[in-house]
Amino acid sequence: MRALRYAAEEALVSLWRGRRSGLLSTATIALALFVLGAFLLVTANLQRLAEQWGSGAELSVYLVDDVTAAQRQAIESTLAGSDVVATREFVSKRDALTRFKQTFTDLASTVDTLGDNPLPASYEVRLRSTAGGDASVDQLAARVRTLDGVADVRYDRQWIARLLSAVRVVRGVGLALGLLLTIAAALTVANVVRLALYARRDELEIMQLVGAPDVYVRGPFVMEGVLQGGIGAAAALVVLGAVFLAVRGRYLTPLAAAVNLPSIRFLPAELCVLLVAGGMAVGCVGGAVAAWRS
Repeated sequence: MRALRYAAEEALVSLWRGRRSGLLSTATIALALFVLGAFLLVTANLQRLAEQWGSGAELSVYLVDDVTAAQRQAIESTLAGSDVVATREFVSKRDALTRFKQTFTDLASTVDTLGDNPLPASYEVRLRSTAGGDASVDQLAARVRTLDGVADVRYDRQWIARLLSAVRVVRGVGLALGLLLTIAAALTVANVVRLALYARRDELEIMQLVGAPDVYVRGPFVMEGVLQGGIGAAAALVVLGAVFLAVRGRYLTPLAAAVNLPSIRFLPAELCVLLVAGGMAVGCVGGAVAAWRS
């Protein structure tokens, strides 16, 4: 405990003495973790969106305008006989137009100028989340698509699969970019600590001559790297939080409403703690490399 206290006090003094170079390494760590945090923020909310859509996945069966009662009966029989169908609801052309006007109020007057109702009647089919899997739903969609009176079949989970693929790509790009910036940050910390070691080389030689333990000789420089990493990570979270709050009201809240997501959330507390710990670890590695190789 005494050695830790000594290392922290000496590290703070060294940081203040070399504040200009220390600011560079701290800013590098902050940039790396800001980029990583931004990608994590985006992917976390995209994952929530995929889960939200997945819980309410539907199969939409659009009908031709001149569909007959017999054709409708055949379609209903096919849907009723499937194990993957939880519920189904018929939406007439009039109901579809009413829903459209309620959802898109700005476009309601435009639709009225078209004359005839351009929206088709449809069946909205709610799927069971555990029955049969995507293959069974694909088979049902293919079978319904061949029935007379069916104009088109849309399957929500196809979009969900594409969204999940996009989440994986964005997460991979973020991790790769964050890793590159993290390596750059660790190297910057190592160089800054090496400069501090060089500036105090005479003092350190005297300490070694009188038999001071390595933890007292090199420990402060490792602690200096830890402090730079922690400060940089905290600064990255503060800036990321400020940007999030600045754009949430004007851009993110309307976007969440448009994609049927209750809200767009910031990073959870445990992930913020992990980012700070990660920044401290990066600084620790950089400081340790510089201290034990000098």
